[in-house]
Amino acid sequence: MRAPALPLLCMVAALAAVALPATAAGPAAVAKADRRLWTETLNSRNGFDKASRASILTYATALQDMQKMADADMLAAFKIKSLNRASVDKWLKSELALSLANYQRAARDCAGGGDWTCVAPLGNVEALLRQADSWQKSIPAGQQAWHANLSAFAHAYLAEQLRLAALFPKVSSEIDRFGPHEWNGDTLEDRQFLLTFDDGPSPGPNTDDTLAMLAAAKKTGVFFVLGENLQNRVNKAGAAKVAASYKNQCMASHGWQHQSHAKWDQWQDSITRTHALLNTTFGKGDVLPYFRPPYGQRPADSAPFFQQQGLQVALWNLDSQDWSSQVTADDVSNRMIALMLIKRHGVLLFHDVHNKAKSALPVIFDELGTAVSWRDCQQALPR
Repeated sequence: MRAPALPLLCMVAALAAVALPATAAGPAAVAKADRRLWTETLNSRNGFDKASRASILTYATALQDMQKMADADMLAAFKIKSLNRASVDKWLKSELALSLANYQRAARDCAGGGDWTCVAPLGNVEALLRQADSWQKSIPAGQQAWHANLSAFAHAYLAEQLRLAALFPKVSSEIDRFGPHEWNGDTLEDRQFLLTFDDGPSPGPNTDDTLAMLAAAKKTGVFFVLGENLQNRVNKAGAAKVAASYKNQCMASHGWQHQSHAKWDQWQDSITRTHALLNTTFGKGDVLPYFRPPYGQRPADSAPFFQQQGLQVALWNLDSQDWSSQVTADDVSNRMIALMLIKRHGVLLFHDVHNKAKSALPVIFDELGTAVSWRDCQQALPR
């Protein structure tokens, strides 16, 4: 494997200049892409698969670069005092294996020659990395700008993820699971995605606007509500009106307050109290047995509690970062389309208390068309 190029190290150093403290949930700099630089359509299976193949090969090259980062470079880049290299290596290994499987799925129609996104059949990760490295020479001139942009996006995105992996499990997050009682979207079927929304209901119109957008698009999602916010809305509007506003959607818990449940001495009460409110507000079948921890943070030894409560910990693997002031709704659309092409399946994280999902999602629905499927929130999730 080749050593990381100087531009990569410079980019990581730039991220370090504004890095967040170890307890912060979000990245210092949000990875951004520009979907418009891809010169072909995405709204068919063949179009999606072609863009996916090119995206995965670009992503694999970025993964190869990040594998070569020394511990000292990561410590400096992420502004952290200690680094769990085993966690970093585990995540990189898992991500490379997923990339191999995803490319193989995307390449099922790679019969014959002439398609620059099709490489020789790949039997292992080493072959993926070799082909991804040599493949760059075949990128057409018209797609060079796209490739440069996506490569920068992939490196920045991986910096986001590796910082989480470096801190895990000292600071827990969605980057890894503590056991089979937790899920993150990796087991969904190819080209299948689930919409999820956190932190609502909003005091203003954002949640209602998001619900109206989903109804118009005939899509469903899981709304992980904060008990405190839900109680405030019930107090103002009444339980029946609140329940009616979420018609055809699914409800689950985000805890009573938006604070880390990893060390909060009231974390168990936060969960049971929120589920009790959900069950008295919404009809049977509308409340799912899921808890999504704020920031993804939860105790490592909490499995017995969740099993006793009959709950699963619901994580995610496609983060829109739509809460961040660094991104616009257009940035969110670009980012999520790029990640969907790379990951090919998973759980999308949005926040209905902010106003970007209601604008970004219709763009995503339109751009991808029938190339992907959106899982009904009432379907049981594969474990």
